[in-house]
Amino acid sequence: MPDNISPISEEYKASITREQFMFHEMRTTAKLLVEGLSDDEVVQRIVAERLLQAPTERLVRGQALACLKRLHGLNDDDMVRAIATQPPDVSRQICLYAFMKYNRLVWDFMITVIGEKYRNLDLSFGKMDVNAFFLRLQGQIDSVAAWSDSTVAKAKQVLVHTLVENGYLDGLRADHLNLVWLDSCLEKSIRDHRDDRALAAFNRFD
Repeated sequence: MPDNISPISEEYKASITREQFMFHEMRTTAKLLVEGLSDDEVVQRIVAERLLQAPTERLVRGQALACLKRLHGLNDDDMVRAIATQPPDVSRQICLYAFMKYNRLVWDFMITVIGEKYRNLDLSFGKMDVNAFFLRLQGQIDSVAAWSDSTVAKAKQVLVHTLVENGYLDGLRADHLNLVWLDSCLEKSIRDHRDDRALAAFNRFD
């Protein structure tokens, strides 16, 4: 992967298989932060009131902590508030950006695969694109090369599901990307934080 890709996380996390896009979880957690709760209070409230849908308390706590890390990773209170209060399409887009910054795998995929598709005006998309991304990554990153076949397969599913949830694909079997439009407030936050390379993932190049 290119050296100048530098999201918050420099690690390729296999945790993507359990810490997925989590839109509902992110929105719920953001709303509690906007209420003024501390991180500990947010987790306690989520667990006590069963606000997330994970089957066990341990998994609920893990999801809440992952959401808090993503939200704080934005380093922008306005973006956290937007996740909590804006219409779902805007909130989802900000959550996707937070997901990218939290997980290097998502960052690289969205920029080097999806962003390059948009840059080259190539809206075709299929399993071959995802497979080629992982083959390239496994050839370059030892930690990813060590992932089990089941972990890789699940990670591929998560990436494709994330595209569907954010309107990049019409469905899991779609064979082309839709054009997406970057929310102006999110664009400002990305530029203010000098994360301009992330703009490609949202079909923005000027």
